[in-house]
Amino acid sequence: MAVEPIIEAHDLRKDFGALRAVDGVNFSVMPGEVFGFLGPNGAGKTTTMKMIECVSPRSEGDLSVFGLDIGSHPREIKRWLGVVPQETNLDTDLTCLENLVTFASYFDIRKEDARARAAELLDFVQLSEKSDVLIEKLSGGMKRRLILARALVNSPRLLILDEPTIGLDPQARHLMWEKLKALQSAGNTIVLTTHYLEEAERLCNRLVIMDHGKILVEGAPADLVRQYAGGDVVEVNHTPEVTACLEEMGARFEVFGDMVQVFSDHPKEVATRLLSTCNPGKIFVRRGSLEDVFLSLTGRALRE
Repeated sequence: MAVEPIIEAHDLRKDFGALRAVDGVNFSVMPGEVFGFLGPNGAGKTTTMKMIECVSPRSEGDLSVFGLDIGSHPREIKRWLGVVPQETNLDTDLTCLENLVTFASYFDIRKEDARARAAELLDFVQLSEKSDVLIEKLSGGMKRRLILARALVNSPRLLILDEPTIGLDPQARHLMWEKLKALQSAGNTIVLTTHYLEEAERLCNRLVIMDHGKILVEGAPADLVRQYAGGDVVEVNHTPEVTACLEEMGARFEVFGDMVQVFSDHPKEVATRLLSTCNPGKIFVRRGSLEDVFLSLTGRALRE
């Protein structure tokens, strides 16, 4: 029996007046996978997420969640969603436990069950000792973990994370990754956006990179790295002599200011030839990464 997608989009568009923020995208998210939306600011990824959440209507195309159309069944869809927004929007007048119990009431969960569920979730995100602490007393990392716990109160079938580790220090970020991996192992389907490309490589089974409202590429992170960055990257100072050597070699490379990046599955041969014939100065060899793919496809100019 064929497995049906949790989310399915066909020719999906979103307009804000004359601005087309999402321009005819197609994608599907399968049960149990972590699916990422990457892109520079203004690429359309958050707008796409808001349509999935049924908080922003589409302009054209089709979008279904759990097999239900977002336009005609928003209440049914929202009941099975858990959302971690970019902003920290906890109720500062309440304790950690009270935030979770109050949120549970929106899903008609009985108070006794809500308190038991809240205690389980506080333990899951390692905040049990902060149960009766007011929100203003928490660190940034604790608040993000509490927001994750809040998103799980209704036992959602789909978890939507918009920049889940934004502003966290490395220790807190790694703890969040651990919790997200545990949720996936338990069978949860997760959709996320992130500007931390290492995060996307670690967590996502598949992802899309968007720019100017369109999907540029889709695939597993490792496959995209192999396809667009090669196995390794050789970094070398940019000089006319180095550029001429690379052109003569037929190497695939890009110039970024005073540096040249050479994408190759045979970095030793490239480095050896550069050192022997091209007077390159310093040479650095590293593994290709999703960041190389991202910058190659979307450019290096700053986006506001």
